[in-house]
Amino acid sequence: MAAIPSQMLSLGTSASSFQLLNPLLKKKQSLDELKGEKATLIVFMCNHCPFVLHIIDKLVELAEDYKPKGISVIGINSNDIESYPQDSPEKMIEFSKEKKLSFPYLFDETQEVAKAYQAACTPDFFLFDEDLKLVYRGQMDSSRPKNGEEITGEDLIIAFENILAGQPQEEIQIPSIGCGIKWKE
Repeated sequence: MAAIPSQMLSLGTSASSFQLLNPLLKKKQSLDELKGEKATLIVFMCNHCPFVLHIIDKLVELAEDYKPKGISVIGINSNDIESYPQDSPEKMIEFSKEKKLSFPYLFDETQEVAKAYQAACTPDFFLFDEDLKLVYRGQMDSSRPKNGEEITGEDLIIAFENILAGQPQEEIQIPSIGCGIKWKE
C-alpha cells in the first residue's frame, strides 16, 4: 500500500459544485443541498483502502457529533470501478450500512469532482466554511495503519472548533496520507 499525500489545494479556494449519485438513496445529490450551515467537510474515500478503514469509525463519530452544530460531512468515492470493483456503487451501499455512515456517500463516476478538488488520496479531507471557501485541508490526525498512534480526530476537531468559534485556522496544516485515488486509464 503506497502512501500518497494530499495535494494541499490553496486555502480560500471555492468548493466546486457537484451533483453525484448517492447509491444508498438511488438518487443524485448536490453540494448545495448537502452543505452545512456553518461548514462542510468533503472527504474523498473508498470502501477498501486500509487508511480509510483505519479512521472510518472516528469519522462517523465526528460527523454525528458535529452535525447538530451545523457542520456536515460528505463522502465521495472517485475510484475506477472497472479496475477496483470493490468500490462499486453496490459495494458502497454495503459499506454504508456496515459502517453505519451517518453522512451521504456519493459516487464520482466520471472522476471530474476529484479532479476539481485536486484530490490525491483516500482519505483526503477538505473543510469549507459557510461561504464554501476552503479553510482546512489535511489529515484527520496523525494516526496511520500500523503506526500505533491513537485515532483521535484531533486535527479535524481543532479545525471544526475554530470554525464554530469564529477563530482563524491553524497555520500549519499537515497533508493527509492514504492510498492514491484509482484513476481511469
